[in-house]
Amino acid sequence: MLAAGVGAAVARGLYTALTDRWGAGQARWNRLNYRGERVTLLEGPALAVGACAGAALAPGTRPALRGAAVLAGCGAAAFGAYDDLYGSGASRGFRGHLGALARGRVTTGAVKVAGIGASGLAAAATLTRDPVDVLVNGALIAGGANLLNLFDLRPGRAAKVALLAGASALAHPGAAPVAAAALGATGALLPEDLRERAMLGDAGANALGALLGLAAAAACPRRVRLGLLAGVAGLTAASEYVSFTRVIAVTPPLRRLDEWGCRPAPPRRAAEPAPLPQSG
Repeated sequence: MLAAGVGAAVARGLYTALTDRWGAGQARWNRLNYRGERVTLLEGPALAVGACAGAALAPGTRPALRGAAVLAGCGAAAFGAYDDLYGSGASRGFRGHLGALARGRVTTGAVKVAGIGASGLAAAATLTRDPVDVLVNGALIAGGANLLNLFDLRPGRAAKVALLAGASALAHPGAAPVAAAALGATGALLPEDLRERAMLGDAGANALGALLGLAAAAACPRRVRLGLLAGVAGLTAASEYVSFTRVIAVTPPLRRLDEWGCRPAPPRRAAEPAPLPQSG
Protein backbone atom coordinates (compact mmCIF):
# COMPACT_ATOMS: atom_id res chain seq x y z
CA MET A 1 0.00 0.00 0.00
CA LEU A 2 2.75 2.43 0.91
CA ALA A 3 4.72 1.63 -2.26
CA ALA A 4 1.63 2.25 -4.39
CA GLY A 5 0.87 5.47 -2.52
CA VAL A 6 4.40 6.83 -2.84
CA GLY A 7 4.52 5.89 -6.52
CA ALA A 8 1.20 7.59 -7.19
CA ALA A 9 1.98 10.73 -5.18
CA VAL A 10 5.45 11.26 -6.65
CA ALA A 11 4.30 10.58 -10.22
CA ARG A 12 1.31 12.92 -9.92
CA GLY A 13 3.27 15.64 -8.16
CA LEU A 14 6.16 15.58 -10.60
CA TYR A 15 3.84 15.55 -13.62
CA THR A 16 1.97 18.57 -12.26
CA ALA A 17 5.21 20.41 -11.54
CA LEU A 18 6.62 19.72 -14.98
CA THR A 19 3.49 20.61 -16.94
CA ASP A 20 2.34 23.60 -14.87
CA ARG A 21 5.60 25.28 -13.95
CA TRP A 22 8.25 24.39 -16.48
CA GLY A 23 7.03 26.85 -19.11
CA ALA A 24 8.69 26.97 -22.53
CA GLY A 25 10.90 23.97 -21.76
CA GLN A 26 7.91 21.71 -22.27
CA ALA A 27 7.83 22.31 -26.03
CA ARG A 28 10.54 19.78 -26.88
CA TRP A 29 8.46 17.08 -25.12
CA ASN A 30 5.35 17.73 -27.23
CA ARG A 31 4.30 15.27 -29.94
CA LEU A 32 1.32 14.67 -32.21
CA ASN A 33 -0.82 11.64 -31.33
CA TYR A 34 -2.71 9.39 -33.72
CA ARG A 35 -5.41 12.05 -34.16
CA GLY A 36 -2.83 14.67 -35.02
CA GLU A 37 -3.40 16.45 -31.69
CA ARG A 38 -0.58 17.78 -29.56
CA VAL A 39 0.17 15.87 -26.33
CA THR A 40 3.07 15.89 -23.89
CA LEU A 41 5.55 13.08 -23.27
CA LEU A 42 6.23 14.32 -19.75
CA GLU A 43 3.92 11.62 -18.38
CA GLY A 44 6.71 9.13 -19.04
CA PRO A 45 9.50 10.63 -16.90
CA ALA A 46 6.99 11.43 -14.12
CA LEU A 47 5.73 7.84 -14.06
CA ALA A 48 9.25 6.40 -14.11
CA VAL A 49 10.46 8.56 -11.22
CA GLY A 50 7.31 7.85 -9.20
CA ALA A 51 7.53 4.10 -9.73
CA CYS A 52 11.23 3.96 -8.83
CA ALA A 53 10.67 6.14 -5.77
CA GLY A 54 7.85 3.91 -4.55
CA ALA A 55 9.91 0.76 -5.00
CA ALA A 56 12.97 2.27 -3.32
CA LEU A 57 11.13 3.71 -0.31
CA ALA A 58 8.73 0.87 0.45
CA PRO A 59 9.47 -0.53 3.93
CA GLY A 60 10.53 -4.14 4.22
CA THR A 61 11.91 -4.36 0.70
CA ARG A 62 15.23 -6.16 0.56
CA PRO A 63 18.11 -3.89 -0.49
CA ALA A 64 18.94 -5.94 -3.58
CA LEU A 65 15.41 -5.46 -4.94
CA ARG A 66 15.52 -1.72 -4.22
CA GLY A 67 18.76 -1.38 -6.15
CA ALA A 68 17.52 -3.55 -9.01
CA ALA A 69 14.32 -1.48 -9.32
CA VAL A 70 16.24 1.79 -9.55
CA LEU A 71 18.65 0.36 -12.13
CA ALA A 72 15.94 -1.23 -14.27
CA GLY A 73 13.43 1.62 -14.10
CA CYS A 74 15.79 4.57 -14.34
CA GLY A 75 17.96 2.92 -16.99
CA ALA A 76 14.99 2.11 -19.21
CA ALA A 77 13.52 5.59 -18.69
CA ALA A 78 16.80 7.34 -19.51
CA PHE A 79 17.40 5.47 -22.76
CA GLY A 80 13.72 5.74 -23.65
CA ALA A 81 13.81 9.51 -23.11
CA TYR A 82 16.89 9.69 -25.35
CA ASP A 83 14.93 8.01 -28.14
CA ASP A 84 11.89 10.22 -27.43
CA LEU A 85 13.90 13.42 -27.77
CA TYR A 86 16.38 12.56 -30.50
CA GLY A 87 14.84 9.70 -32.48
CA SER A 88 13.67 10.40 -36.02
CA GLY A 89 11.27 7.45 -36.37
CA ALA A 90 12.81 6.57 -39.72
CA SER A 91 13.70 3.05 -38.54
CA ARG A 92 11.22 1.06 -36.45
CA GLY A 93 11.35 -2.35 -34.82
CA PHE A 94 14.31 -4.66 -34.52
CA ARG A 95 14.38 -5.24 -38.25
CA GLY A 96 14.56 -1.51 -38.93
CA HIS A 97 17.36 -0.91 -36.44
CA LEU A 98 19.35 -3.95 -37.57
CA GLY A 99 18.91 -2.90 -41.19
CA ALA A 100 20.24 0.55 -40.37
CA LEU A 101 23.23 -0.97 -38.56
CA ALA A 102 23.95 -3.15 -41.60
CA ARG A 103 24.12 0.06 -43.64
CA GLY A 104 26.54 1.59 -41.16
CA ARG A 105 24.04 3.86 -39.39
CA VAL A 106 23.49 3.69 -35.63
CA THR A 107 19.93 4.73 -34.80
CA THR A 108 18.74 6.12 -31.49
CA GLY A 109 16.53 3.02 -31.27
CA ALA A 110 19.59 0.77 -31.51
CA VAL A 111 21.30 2.76 -28.75
CA LYS A 112 18.15 2.42 -26.65
CA VAL A 113 17.95 -1.36 -27.17
CA ALA A 114 21.62 -1.78 -26.18
CA GLY A 115 21.28 0.56 -23.21
CA ILE A 116 18.15 -1.07 -21.84
CA GLY A 117 19.76 -4.47 -22.31
CA ALA A 118 22.78 -3.34 -20.29
CA SER A 119 20.71 -1.77 -17.51
CA GLY A 120 18.51 -4.89 -17.42
CA LEU A 121 21.56 -7.10 -16.94
CA ALA A 122 22.90 -4.76 -14.25
CA ALA A 123 19.57 -4.94 -12.41
CA ALA A 124 19.52 -8.72 -12.75
CA ALA A 125 23.06 -8.99 -11.39
CA THR A 126 21.98 -6.92 -8.39
CA LEU A 127 19.12 -9.31 -7.73
CA THR A 128 21.09 -12.58 -7.98
CA ARG A 129 24.60 -13.88 -8.59
CA ASP A 130 23.62 -17.03 -10.46
CA PRO A 131 24.89 -16.48 -14.05
CA VAL A 132 21.98 -18.30 -15.67
CA ASP A 133 19.43 -16.34 -13.67
CA VAL A 134 21.24 -13.10 -14.45
CA LEU A 135 20.88 -13.78 -18.18
CA VAL A 136 17.26 -14.92 -17.92
CA ASN A 137 16.24 -12.05 -15.66
CA GLY A 138 18.14 -9.46 -17.68
CA ALA A 139 16.43 -10.64 -20.86
CA LEU A 140 13.03 -10.59 -19.13
CA ILE A 141 13.54 -7.03 -17.88
CA ALA A 142 14.74 -5.74 -21.24
CA GLY A 143 12.13 -7.75 -23.14
CA GLY A 144 9.34 -6.44 -20.92
CA ALA A 145 10.53 -2.88 -21.50
CA ASN A 146 10.45 -3.30 -25.27
CA LEU A 147 7.17 -5.24 -25.40
CA LEU A 148 5.13 -2.77 -23.35
CA ASN A 149 6.37 0.06 -25.55
CA LEU A 150 4.81 -1.71 -28.55
CA PHE A 151 1.37 -1.14 -27.00
CA ASP A 152 1.84 2.61 -26.58
CA LEU A 153 -0.02 3.38 -29.82
CA ARG A 154 -3.39 4.51 -28.49
CA PRO A 155 -4.47 6.44 -25.37
CA GLY A 156 -4.21 4.36 -22.21
CA ARG A 157 -3.45 1.10 -24.00
CA ALA A 158 0.02 0.45 -22.57
CA ALA A 159 -1.17 1.48 -19.10
CA LYS A 160 -4.13 -0.92 -19.23
CA VAL A 161 -1.86 -3.77 -20.36
CA ALA A 162 0.52 -3.00 -17.48
CA LEU A 163 -2.28 -2.87 -14.90
CA LEU A 164 -3.62 -6.25 -16.04
CA ALA A 165 -0.21 -7.90 -16.40
CA GLY A 166 1.15 -6.62 -13.09
CA ALA A 167 -1.86 -7.28 -10.88
CA SER A 168 -0.89 -10.89 -10.12
CA ALA A 169 2.54 -9.79 -8.82
CA LEU A 170 0.85 -7.91 -5.97
CA ALA A 171 0.13 -11.23 -4.26
CA HIS A 172 3.82 -12.20 -4.06
CA PRO A 173 5.72 -10.60 -1.16
CA GLY A 174 9.00 -10.64 -3.08
CA ALA A 175 7.60 -8.72 -6.04
CA ALA A 176 4.75 -6.69 -4.50
CA PRO A 177 6.75 -3.52 -3.66
CA VAL A 178 7.98 -3.12 -7.25
CA ALA A 179 4.67 -4.02 -8.85
CA ALA A 180 2.65 -1.84 -6.46
CA ALA A 181 4.88 1.19 -7.01
CA ALA A 182 4.70 0.79 -10.79
CA LEU A 183 0.94 0.26 -10.84
CA GLY A 184 0.31 3.09 -8.38
CA ALA A 185 2.21 5.54 -10.58
CA THR A 186 0.39 4.20 -13.64
CA GLY A 187 -3.04 4.60 -12.08
CA ALA A 188 -2.28 8.15 -10.96
CA LEU A 189 -1.48 9.28 -14.51
CA LEU A 190 -3.93 7.10 -16.44
CA PRO A 191 -6.57 9.89 -16.63
CA GLU A 192 -4.10 12.16 -18.42
CA ASP A 193 -3.42 9.41 -20.95
CA LEU A 194 -7.10 8.58 -21.52
CA ARG A 195 -8.03 12.24 -21.99
CA GLU A 196 -5.23 12.56 -24.54
CA ARG A 197 -3.39 15.29 -22.71
CA ALA A 198 -0.27 13.13 -22.31
CA MET A 199 1.29 9.86 -23.40
CA LEU A 200 3.87 7.53 -21.90
CA GLY A 201 6.32 7.69 -24.78
CA ASP A 202 9.37 5.47 -24.76
CA ALA A 203 10.56 6.81 -21.39
CA GLY A 204 7.40 5.80 -19.56
CA ALA A 205 6.51 2.61 -21.41
CA ASN A 206 10.07 1.24 -21.32
CA ALA A 207 10.43 1.98 -17.59
CA LEU A 208 7.05 0.47 -16.76
CA GLY A 209 7.74 -2.67 -18.78
CA ALA A 210 11.20 -3.06 -17.24
CA LEU A 211 9.79 -2.83 -13.70
CA LEU A 212 7.10 -5.40 -14.47
CA GLY A 213 9.80 -7.67 -15.90
CA LEU A 214 11.77 -7.20 -12.70
CA ALA A 215 8.71 -8.05 -10.61
CA ALA A 216 8.32 -11.29 -12.56
CA ALA A 217 12.01 -12.03 -12.10
CA ALA A 218 11.70 -11.55 -8.33
CA ALA A 219 8.53 -13.63 -7.96
CA CYS A 220 8.70 -16.58 -10.37
CA PRO A 221 10.75 -19.80 -10.43
CA ARG A 222 13.12 -20.22 -13.34
CA ARG A 223 10.79 -22.47 -15.32
CA VAL A 224 8.02 -19.87 -15.22
CA ARG A 225 10.44 -17.07 -16.08
CA LEU A 226 11.62 -18.99 -19.13
CA GLY A 227 8.00 -19.42 -20.20
CA LEU A 228 7.32 -15.72 -19.75
CA LEU A 229 10.47 -14.87 -21.68
CA ALA A 230 9.37 -17.12 -24.54
CA GLY A 231 5.99 -15.35 -24.58
CA VAL A 232 7.62 -11.92 -24.61
CA ALA A 233 9.96 -12.96 -27.42
CA GLY A 234 7.08 -14.45 -29.42
CA LEU A 235 4.92 -11.34 -29.15
CA THR A 236 7.86 -9.11 -30.00
CA ALA A 237 8.64 -11.18 -33.09
CA ALA A 238 4.97 -11.18 -34.10
CA SER A 239 4.85 -7.39 -33.89
CA GLU A 240 7.29 -7.20 -36.80
CA TYR A 241 4.64 -8.72 -39.06
CA VAL A 242 1.27 -8.18 -37.36
CA SER A 243 -0.29 -4.90 -36.21
CA PHE A 244 -1.49 -5.17 -32.59
CA THR A 245 -3.85 -2.27 -33.32
CA ARG A 246 -5.56 -4.20 -36.12
CA VAL A 247 -5.80 -7.38 -34.03
CA ILE A 248 -7.43 -5.41 -31.20
CA ALA A 249 -9.80 -3.69 -33.63
CA VAL A 250 -11.22 -7.00 -34.94
CA THR A 251 -11.46 -8.71 -31.51
CA PRO A 252 -14.58 -7.34 -29.72
CA PRO A 253 -13.50 -7.98 -26.07
CA LEU A 254 -10.09 -6.45 -26.70
CA ARG A 255 -11.60 -3.55 -28.61
CA ARG A 256 -14.04 -2.75 -25.79
CA LEU A 257 -11.23 -2.82 -23.22
CA ASP A 258 -9.05 -0.68 -25.48
CA GLU A 259 -11.83 1.90 -25.89
CA TRP A 260 -12.80 2.00 -22.20
CA GLY A 261 -12.43 5.51 -20.84
CA CYS A 262 -11.24 6.94 -24.16
CA ARG A 263 -12.72 9.57 -26.42
CA PRO A 264 -14.55 8.15 -29.45
CA ALA A 265 -12.28 7.38 -32.39
CA PRO A 266 -12.38 9.97 -35.19
CA PRO A 267 -14.88 8.98 -37.92
CA ARG A 268 -13.58 7.83 -41.30
CA ARG A 269 -15.28 7.89 -44.67
CA ALA A 270 -16.00 4.45 -46.13
CA ALA A 271 -13.57 4.95 -49.00
CA GLU A 272 -10.79 6.14 -46.75
CA PRO A 273 -8.14 3.47 -46.02
CA ALA A 274 -7.50 2.50 -42.41
CA PRO A 275 -4.65 4.54 -40.88
CA LEU A 276 -1.37 2.90 -40.06
CA PRO A 277 -0.46 2.65 -36.37
CA GLN A 278 1.19 5.79 -35.01
CA SER A 279 2.56 6.94 -31.68
CA GLY A 280 0.07 7.96 -29.06
